[in-house]
Amino acid sequence: MAAPSSKKKALSRNPKEAPKFNKASKKEFKAKKKDSINGVPNSEPALSLQLEDDVPDFPRGGGSSLSQKERIEIRSEVDAEFEAGEKMFFGKSKKGKKLRKDQLEADDFGSLFGDGVTGKLPRFANKITTKNISPGMKLWGVVAEVNEKDLVISLPGGLRGLVRNTDAVDSILDDEFEENDGCLSSIFHVGQLVSCIVLQLDDDKKGKRKIWLSLCLSLLHKGLSLDAVQEGMVLAAYVKSVEDHGYILHFGVPSFTGFLPKKSDDARVEPCQLLKGVVTRIDKNRKVIYLNSDQATVSKSVMKDVKGISIDLLVPGMMVSARVQSTLENGVMLSFLTYFTGTVDMFHLQSCFPTTNWKDDYSKNKKVNARILFIDPTTRAVGLTLNRHLIHDTNPPLLVKVGDICDEATVVRVDKKIGLLLEIPSSPASMPAFVGLPDVAEEEVPKLEKKFKERSVVRVRIIGFRHLEGLATGTLKASAIEGPVFTHSEVKPGMVVRGKIIAVDSFGAIVQFPGGLKALCPLQHMSEFEIAKPRKKFQVGGELTFRVLGCKSKRLTVTHKKTLVRSKLPIISSYAEATDGLVIHGWITKIEKHGCFVHFYNGVQGFAPRSELGLEPGSEPSSMYHVGQVVKCRIISSVPSSRRINLSFMMKATRLSEEDTVKLGNVVAGVVEKVTPSAVVVNVIGKQYVKGIIDTEHLADHHELAVLMKSFLKPGHEFEKLLVLDTAGKTYCSKMVRLNVTLVILYSMFIPSPSSPFASQGYICNIIENGCFVRFLGHLTGFSPRSKAIDDPSVQLSEAFYIGQSIRSNIVEVNTDTNRIKLSLKQSICASTDASFLLGYFLSEDKISKFESTDVKRADLQWVEEFKVGSIVEGIIHECKEFGVVVRFDKHSNVFGFITNYQLGGATLATGSIIQAAVLDVAKSERLVDLTLKPEFLKTYREQSSSRKSEKKKRKSEVYKDLEVNQTVNAVVEIVKENYLVLSVPDYNYAVGYASLLDYNSQRLPRKQMLNGQSIAATVVALQSPSTTGRLLFILNSINQITETSNSKKAKKKSSYSVGSLVQAEVTEKRPLEMKVKFGVGLRGRIHITEVANAGLSEDLFGDFRIGQTVTARIVAKAGQSENKKGVQWELSTKPEVLADLTELNNNLMLENHEFSSGECISGYVYKVDSEWAWLAVSRSVQAQLFILDSSSEPSELKAFQQRFAVGKLVKGYVLTYNREKSLLRVGNSPSRARKQTDGSQDNITAHIHQGNVVGGRITRVFPGVGGLFVQIGPHLHGKVHFTELRDSWVPDPLAGYHEGQFVRCKVLEISQSDKGTAHIDLSLRSSLVGMHSHSSSDPSENMDSPCRHVEKIGDLHPNDVVQGYVKSVTTKGCFILLSRKLDAKILMSNLSDGYIEKPEAEFPVGKLVVGRILSVEPLSNRIEVTLRTSNSRSEAKSQKNDLSHLSVGDKVSGLIRRVESYGLFITLNNTNIVGLCHASQLPGDHVSNIQSKYKAGEKVTVKILKVDEERSRISLGMKNLETQGDLDRNGDGSVAGGGGDSDSTDDSDSNLIIVPGSSLAEKQDSDSEDGGEEQTIFAETLSRASIPPLEVNLDDMEEDNADDQICHQQEHNDEQGPIDKKKMKKEKSKTREEREKEIRAAEERLLEKDIPRTADEFEKLLRSSPNSSFIWIKYMAFLLNTVDVEKARAVAERALRTISFREETEKLNIWVAYFNLENQYGIPPEEAVKKLFHRALQVCDSKKVHLALLGMYERTEQNELADELLDKMLKKFKQSCKVWLIRMRRVMNQEEEKVQSVVQRAILNLPRHKHIKFIRQAALLEFKNGLPDRGRNMFEGVLREYPKRTDLWSIYIDQEIKLGDSDVIRSLFERAITLSLAPKKMTFLFKKYLEYEKSMGDEEKIEAVKQKALDYARSELV
Repeated sequence: MAAPSSKKKALSRNPKEAPKFNKASKKEFKAKKKDSINGVPNSEPALSLQLEDDVPDFPRGGGSSLSQKERIEIRSEVDAEFEAGEKMFFGKSKKGKKLRKDQLEADDFGSLFGDGVTGKLPRFANKITTKNISPGMKLWGVVAEVNEKDLVISLPGGLRGLVRNTDAVDSILDDEFEENDGCLSSIFHVGQLVSCIVLQLDDDKKGKRKIWLSLCLSLLHKGLSLDAVQEGMVLAAYVKSVEDHGYILHFGVPSFTGFLPKKSDDARVEPCQLLKGVVTRIDKNRKVIYLNSDQATVSKSVMKDVKGISIDLLVPGMMVSARVQSTLENGVMLSFLTYFTGTVDMFHLQSCFPTTNWKDDYSKNKKVNARILFIDPTTRAVGLTLNRHLIHDTNPPLLVKVGDICDEATVVRVDKKIGLLLEIPSSPASMPAFVGLPDVAEEEVPKLEKKFKERSVVRVRIIGFRHLEGLATGTLKASAIEGPVFTHSEVKPGMVVRGKIIAVDSFGAIVQFPGGLKALCPLQHMSEFEIAKPRKKFQVGGELTFRVLGCKSKRLTVTHKKTLVRSKLPIISSYAEATDGLVIHGWITKIEKHGCFVHFYNGVQGFAPRSELGLEPGSEPSSMYHVGQVVKCRIISSVPSSRRINLSFMMKATRLSEEDTVKLGNVVAGVVEKVTPSAVVVNVIGKQYVKGIIDTEHLADHHELAVLMKSFLKPGHEFEKLLVLDTAGKTYCSKMVRLNVTLVILYSMFIPSPSSPFASQGYICNIIENGCFVRFLGHLTGFSPRSKAIDDPSVQLSEAFYIGQSIRSNIVEVNTDTNRIKLSLKQSICASTDASFLLGYFLSEDKISKFESTDVKRADLQWVEEFKVGSIVEGIIHECKEFGVVVRFDKHSNVFGFITNYQLGGATLATGSIIQAAVLDVAKSERLVDLTLKPEFLKTYREQSSSRKSEKKKRKSEVYKDLEVNQTVNAVVEIVKENYLVLSVPDYNYAVGYASLLDYNSQRLPRKQMLNGQSIAATVVALQSPSTTGRLLFILNSINQITETSNSKKAKKKSSYSVGSLVQAEVTEKRPLEMKVKFGVGLRGRIHITEVANAGLSEDLFGDFRIGQTVTARIVAKAGQSENKKGVQWELSTKPEVLADLTELNNNLMLENHEFSSGECISGYVYKVDSEWAWLAVSRSVQAQLFILDSSSEPSELKAFQQRFAVGKLVKGYVLTYNREKSLLRVGNSPSRARKQTDGSQDNITAHIHQGNVVGGRITRVFPGVGGLFVQIGPHLHGKVHFTELRDSWVPDPLAGYHEGQFVRCKVLEISQSDKGTAHIDLSLRSSLVGMHSHSSSDPSENMDSPCRHVEKIGDLHPNDVVQGYVKSVTTKGCFILLSRKLDAKILMSNLSDGYIEKPEAEFPVGKLVVGRILSVEPLSNRIEVTLRTSNSRSEAKSQKNDLSHLSVGDKVSGLIRRVESYGLFITLNNTNIVGLCHASQLPGDHVSNIQSKYKAGEKVTVKILKVDEERSRISLGMKNLETQGDLDRNGDGSVAGGGGDSDSTDDSDSNLIIVPGSSLAEKQDSDSEDGGEEQTIFAETLSRASIPPLEVNLDDMEEDNADDQICHQQEHNDEQGPIDKKKMKKEKSKTREEREKEIRAAEERLLEKDIPRTADEFEKLLRSSPNSSFIWIKYMAFLLNTVDVEKARAVAERALRTISFREETEKLNIWVAYFNLENQYGIPPEEAVKKLFHRALQVCDSKKVHLALLGMYERTEQNELADELLDKMLKKFKQSCKVWLIRMRRVMNQEEEKVQSVVQRAILNLPRHKHIKFIRQAALLEFKNGLPDRGRNMFEGVLREYPKRTDLWSIYIDQEIKLGDSDVIRSLFERAITLSLAPKKMTFLFKKYLEYEKSMGDEEKIEAVKQKALDYARSELV
């Protein structure tokens, strides 16, 4: 745009304010012009949308602040620019003449600018294009695409904009958006109409413009206020939250919110979803707008004509009522909302097919409904739409698809130089389409109107859409219509197409298809071979043939390789199309050592292994192939699910012979290629190229040996025998097989068979909680459930097995239907019957020793030949140790021998001596030889050696000539190794053999403990031979029972035994409580300790028995499962009476029908003991339990419980209970507790506790104050020790010396049962009670007589008795003391001391020991009153002060107003307890209408005595004809008693009765009359609240006749009045009667509150009168807690919550707080109990108050973690609460001071603006209080900068500085404050404050200066 003239500087000061919509009037298309308005540069802020304040709204199409002359000049310049633009755009005519202006066609830019300047109508309608769009414009659009991170919006004019996910919703909804996973698809959908605003414009390198939009309502609704919202208006809103009855809405402005009620037929609404609704109601008090989102209602709602509406309130999509103002060349101009005009272009008219005569349909002033399409705030330009679909707020339908070809499209209208409007036939209605001028024909058409006529038929192809207009765009070009490829959906991989080269670069060529699609031909696909200069071969503009490689995300890639383009082979574009044997073309993308990777179409790839490449031996793949090479390959196999294809470059497969193929179960050889952390990779030796994997666990059956062997393996090592377990292939690898080293000899057993009598061999492949998976050859897998896997169910599977472990399994079930195999792995079933496990161990050990021998540092294995088992060698004693002797050998310095102590044979050896020993075992890897010096071995081996030398022809195995396989022999354990035993067979020349301690399935199970010299039975399974490494192998019969075979020579007879049989048994093992024996053939049994002899004879009953001894026993029970569940055992007995001829027993020996009764004495043996219980064996089937507290009542014995009851100890006790089902007794040590009980009482936990019992106890809780102790006396039984029952003597601190967990001796005083069945037991620790004397007590003080006896009954007390007690509670009225567990006494405040006590709580703390004298005893009411005073002077003085004799009528006295009533004043005379009434008629003045407003309680007055009635103890007072002496001295002449000492005055502000002398109401001691005025003020305030029920309970007694006295007294005063008219008197009496009734009711209520209840019944009585008083309920709860009855306290709390009226919110909240404290102290666990209660409270109380109450409790109890956790939740829930943020700040100050600033910043962001001042003020005060004045000053300074006229802030700020005392800072603040321009009242306040400060400083000069400044200010104001 040309620079404007100087006369229009006001318009051009902001380039954005220049007109943008008339293309002909601007030069924005000229790049050289600096002021060209092609949008806004990228650097322009995205939100520069705000209008200047001085720019007015345009009236009716635009207004201007310019003068008429300036308008004419600007208009002329605009016209000139428009004509120049037309010349530039259209050029000249063929004849060289310029076209006339009326001959030029209008482009698609228009402007409303001209109307605002000259008054002329614009020629063209406004349109949005990429040239004139700018940031700040508001547009209507439709969602075209919903992507993961952005939205694509279709805008007017066919433009497309993008919305980032961060701009889709307002920032205030970020949390809700993140909770919705930030998914745009959940809140937006394609076709949704949305209003948006332009944020910024980006121009790319190609000149394309990218439009960034925002949907944030905070930008669209900027300037919207609650006052501007009208009912019926349509508003858009985000769903902020979903509630039960509707949705909370957010409009983008913080000043108000919205609510949308739910409907049953509503669709699902998600948080952050954008909705539109009609305003139905506006609640301005709560600032809430209610909407209706019904689509029909929204679509019909029209914006009302509101006077003075701003353009900022116009939103795209808003429907308005408009009138036609005029028709334009390309649209219509409309006027709407009084002040605005807008234009409608031809594509947004009412008809979808406007003809040439469309203007006839829009006559002037025609009324239409239109929707706003766009708004430009800078130019005030508005675009409208009349589209019928958009008017109904729906997206126009798209009835055709991109790429569709229509052969019968009708031309509706021909627009010169623009294009054609067509009608496309479609269903259900025709659709409009527009063909632009460039798409009309292949060549330029000079005159469209001549070539195309209206209603003519043409052939068109759809190329796109303008979604908002519902308009399709098409082309008539034949090349586009006939082309094979037009859209991406038509492109198929492998398709051959021709394309034009449009660009060539270093990465490849860009190819364009005839339909306009573009594709990339990568550099490597431009030719068969590498191209150095691609631009020479591929020239721009050339057409070539390509084949499509793939289409991904609308990105096409093609190839020009001739082999691929001309290929006739099949095309595969997916893994599913790959079939075995298919031959295809592909290209190599990667070459590796083990093969080549080949790619095909659409991203499909495969792998050709090295063996299938057709390579020559020794050649590498890279020498024959190169990357990018096209190859023909054959598919060997494919797995579509795993996206794998195996290829071969050889067209014919090589055939191998059957013998050369590696098969499952084959035994092969292999060479180690490499060793990985988890396996060993080997190359299988054979013609087939096969690799194998040996897992670490498969190197050996023993895991330790497998790991050790792997550490020695190196590449090149050859395995001679490997078993093929699995032939499954690996990904992109040559054929892999899984191998096993050790199971080669057993491979025939790998295939399981149900008919096989042997266990099948396999290995664990997986372990889960429910069982184990066992793998056999191949992938044959079985499952062993947990119940079948191990014998002991208590053992975890992961502890019993490990993955890869070799195991043996027994097939339980084979299900052919489900192809499942069920296995058993139990050792008892799958035990080995051969020596393979032990043999594998020795073979693996030999291999490891060979590995070690190959090390250059180690010698070879020739030394082994000299140390053969059974040979005799010579050695030298090297060292003698505790566990054996080390022997060295001269010939082999690195070989050592070892002789255990058991093998020394009794010889004593010295270091250095030479010995000869026999070899028992050789450990090759450890180079260790086990030797023996036993004479029998040496003798036998020497004889064998000499016999072999003399008879050389005899076989070496002659030594074992009598041993045969499967023969069972008796062997002796010689050496116990870690994994096996070295055995000797004495019966066979001490032949040495070996037996395993473990088996395949028991490697990780506990091993049986064997001892040297132990005799065991063993079976020969392998004789000595080279295959067994020269060893004789056994299996132990204890591990595997002997299997009977046909090879056994000795047949074993199965013995038949029954109950009652006598047997000869051999003792095999002795245990504390039983003896293991064996008898018969393989039979086992046990003799229980109770079956040895009669019970109770001795503790060491097994002392006379030894292992190996034969005993005579009788079987008394049938065989049962043994403890280890590997066999069965019989129950035997050796009792003499059982061994005798017991005919009466017969077969009943197996049964034990014992009957036990309570109190019966029994004995048993301890077999288990812990810290709480001891378990006894009474018989072989009956057990007993002894609880620690039942074992003794002596604390010292209870402390040593476990030492007293050692395992095996004989214990006697008395039966307490007997459980027949479990055969379980509970016993105790005392017969007194074991009284016989009825059957019904056995379930009672107190059945064994009786009153008077002395029992042992354990302190479980020490209660604070006078709560006493909580003592456990049974497993589930507790009792309470009262505070007075702790000691015999009265000591100051009875709890001293007691702690939780301490054992005590206690006596049961009383047992009571509650209604609920709970027991309450009272205990005593006093040693003076009967039976409480302890033999172990060493404290003589406990047996001393106490100075005052313990009194249990009130009848034992009499007046003047001296008693002692502990203070129970203290109130303002006195205190209570504990005399005993049943007796309490009260002490009034006046009786606490002879003198005045200022703080009773400090003088008499709870628990203090006091000595007093009984004043009165009331047995009926159980009330006792005690005094602590030591003299009677008090009563004498009191009688004097209550004496009325010294008072005379007419005396003037002074006093204090005690209470103000409507009928008069109650006045307490000074220095007396006398209270008199001054009737209202005796008050000064004629008539006092409102006494309460004139007189206050506590006010000092002077009165005259009118009447004295000594008989009735009453006085009448008057104040008439007296001057009120407000300043009368408190000890002046008006005093009655005249004394200067202490004066008694009552403070019973709750009584409405006259207090007479001698009444107990006057016995409250008050403060001295000389106390300061402040105390009198407080006293007056207290008395003024006399009608409010007090929170403290009064201790004073009140007589019932006081009410009557008051009535009589009042009547006397009425009688003294002068003659009154009868009618008036009647009214007065009626009024007096009503008032009297009120007073009586109030007196009765207070009467119930005067006495502190001391029983539950008294509390219940009090609650009936005041059910809504939280104070009484809480006192009741406290009373129950003092009695340690927590459940009752909870019940009272629940009652209170149900009883208190719902209107009494504060009272209920008090109960909740008390309930919190109760659960916090007594809950189980406290934290959970409090949380449950907290959630209950939230449902019925104010949420914030409940949160604050719980937080306060946490802070008081210092539960900081819980407090912080709760406070974090409160900050989220009450983020707009100033109080919560201040609490957070206070806590942060106390914990982490450096984080305070961040808390302040967060608070400012979350709090409403109107709370900022309050928060900053309080936060600054906190900073000052915490010693951080600098931060406090910063806060005050910041808020005062914004609010300088807030004098309250100045005052607080100055006060804080005054406290700091820096006078310079203080004066500077005052100076700043008084220089402000404030109201005179505020300035006066500041000057007064300044003057007061200077006066306090005492500087006269400064004082005068302040006064002068104040005077100057006053003068300036007057002027």
